[in-house]
Amino acid sequence: MKAFDRVKSGPEEPHVFDNLREMMFLKDRIHQKLMDDIDPANLGQLSRQQMSREIQGVASVILAEEGIALPVRYREQITSDVLDEILGYGPIQPLLDDPTITEIMVNRPDQVYAERGGKIFLTDKTFRDDSHIMRIIEKIIMPLGRRVDESSPMVDARLPDGSRVNAIVPPLAVKGPVLTVRKFSREPLTVDDLINFGTLTPEMAEFLSACVRARLNMMVSGGTGSGKTTTLNVLTSFVPNDERVVTIEDAAELRLMQDHVVSLESKPPNLEGKGEITIRMLVRNALRMRPDRIIVGEVRGGEALDMLQAMNTGHDGSLSTAHTNSPRDTLSRLETMTLMAGTDLPSRAIREQIAAAIHVIIHQARLRDGSRKVTHITEVQGMEGEVIVLQDLFLYDQRGVDQKGKVIGKHRATSLRPKLVDRLAQQGIEFPAPISETR
Repeated sequence: MKAFDRVKSGPEEPHVFDNLREMMFLKDRIHQKLMDDIDPANLGQLSRQQMSREIQGVASVILAEEGIALPVRYREQITSDVLDEILGYGPIQPLLDDPTITEIMVNRPDQVYAERGGKIFLTDKTFRDDSHIMRIIEKIIMPLGRRVDESSPMVDARLPDGSRVNAIVPPLAVKGPVLTVRKFSREPLTVDDLINFGTLTPEMAEFLSACVRARLNMMVSGGTGSGKTTTLNVLTSFVPNDERVVTIEDAAELRLMQDHVVSLESKPPNLEGKGEITIRMLVRNALRMRPDRIIVGEVRGGEALDMLQAMNTGHDGSLSTAHTNSPRDTLSRLETMTLMAGTDLPSRAIREQIAAAIHVIIHQARLRDGSRKVTHITEVQGMEGEVIVLQDLFLYDQRGVDQKGKVIGKHRATSLRPKLVDRLAQQGIEFPAPISETR
């Protein structure tokens, strides 16, 4: 029996079609017929308007065959959904097109969450079944030459606009495939955007600009979703255009505006478990590429040792991020990741490397109201005995929460004068007044 036989009342009295499940069957039939009638090689040559006309024509034929009277609003919805399925990424395409959505989380076919303004909510988008989710995942990762299946059930990828994608499928995902998309704005955020959002102040931005131009090595730390990559991208905007920059990432997300940029991306192993290219291997190779600066999207393991050595051997001005809970925790995590390189170095030797390599730590956090703030800008002053000495230059003081749940707080400069002032003054770079005037 056809999917629509139960709703068809005959050609004389067409049935008014208003059932969402039946609507999904209709979309599947239209999609399948289009795939049968149109050469896949010609899909990329059709404009959205041409494809829309094709869909409307196929829909009219199928509705006539089934004797179904479809309201205009449903015709438009079906046309839009089938367009998204063919030209985009199915049910999540409207969420990808919405500039206010920052994250999309597909837990199961009937459970798609999104984040807007730092708050997560359940959307009305649904997939037909698990195979529908898998088809969208394959559509995302196929152009990148990556795969996901039972033998390789996890994959990191990116969309053409740079948005970060993670997919995990059975047997690791017990209830079916899970897809997570962290969106990036189509236009990269600028330092003015971060100031307008309240992430930092103009004085803090001026200070960070001076540090980047003076080729100080900087780490951006913070938790998941705190905005580390966005801040790192803003920091790169301060890099002079005449420098050669090499970026190293698991999935290329950074979008530098400079002309002389080389982007490197790690590679997972193939079906035989061979051919893997790790971040650490790329860091080593980058040293042979005559970089003025090396930017590592995120350090997670043994590549921390190679990055520290690069910073200590003439590659000043390097930038990176790390998942940590505070500036002090950043140092501990760097020490742990250095040991993951497999070298039997004493703790003091590692700490001396860290203290000599890292000059400034920028710590960022996502607060309970969803806002993202730079909570610390901290100077690494060197070693005292067995301990690395830190000095906070800027802090975010949280004072409470108002009746609407919005965090109340303020950025402030500390009353401590950094050692970096004299160093940068020798290079003709002036610090902002709140820093240079403190004693």
